Amino acid sequence: MKKFLSAIFSIASTTCALAQEAPTSPLEFSGSVDTYYKYDFAKRPNIPTSFASDHNSVSLGMIDLVLKKKTGKASFVGEISFGPRGQTQSIPDAANNNSSFHIQNLYVNYDFSDKFSMTAGYMGTFIGYEVISPVGNFNYSTSYLFTNGPFQNAGIKATYKFSDKVSLMAGLFNDWNVYSATRGVSSIGAQLMVSPVEGWTAYLNVLSGADPYGYGTIEDLTTSYQISKAFKLGLNAANYDMADDAGGYAGVALYPQIAVADAVTLGLRGEYFKYKDVGATPGTSYTGVTFTANIKSGGLTFIPEVRLDHNGDKPFFNKTAGAAPNAGQFSLAAVYAF
Repeated sequence: MKKFLSAIFSIASTTCALAQEAPTSPLEFSGSVDTYYKYDFAKRPNIPTSFASDHNSVSLGMIDLVLKKKTGKASFVGEISFGPRGQTQSIPDAANNNSSFHIQNLYVNYDFSDKFSMTAGYMGTFIGYEVISPVGNFNYSTSYLFTNGPFQNAGIKATYKFSDKVSLMAGLFNDWNVYSATRGVSSIGAQLMVSPVEGWTAYLNVLSGADPYGYGTIEDLTTSYQISKAFKLGLNAANYDMADDAGGYAGVALYPQIAVADAVTLGLRGEYFKYKDVGATPGTSYTGVTFTANIKSGGLTFIPEVRLDHNGDKPFFNKTAGAAPNAGQFSLAAVYAF
């Protein structure tokens, strides 16, 4: 691996020395803020997915700040968030007293040509359909697939663009969600992007190596198709197998969305998710249906949402704290992007 990394940096150094730099672009600044109210029908936090965990409270999401700049062929992205969604509700940090800030992205990129580029640093994961920032999601609550997958991957990756319709990424990464590796550069990953027709893009992803639970391999399909001006359909399917028969998960989520007016879009997320057996211990499965609206005014998006989840093993609570097979919640979020 040392020889491989040495070869990569040798090529990068040689190419940088020969490249002619274009004029510097302006520094780009963007971000978002979000807040929400949520009411659990059982009058207690009940659905075990990421974010929006408070019951009957007007609560904070996060403020997200993004800096980008490109100088010739070189560029960087730096993104930091403050607030519960950005830190303690996504990556707990007990060593720093659960600090309320988190670096979402911090990486550099170099375009060796119009087709080939390399990126190194700490990056939002390439696995999955949903992301931490609420601006990148249609639903305000998140899927089981999102919650159980990686959030970030630190490492180095290379991307080759064969055409506007096909590209391939391959890279070496640390274990999940850490600024520096706890088990060395211990994972490999790849992504094949295909865009067969206008409006339709699909990503075939794989990540294998160290994770927070041991070692495992994820295969992931993420795709969306803007079928018409008003109708969009998204899909996320994933399979995760842990080493030594230590479990994993499999699931699929479907995301149909329809614009009923210029400023109003209605959507649904239907998800099936199963934790796999761990040795002789049987797994358990969830189904969830989330009805969401996006109502936009300038940079502000109001997101009313109703979510209903089911699991026959009764992992939820009812109003009297008894075991229940069903859980539901209503939420209203406000997300401002700038």
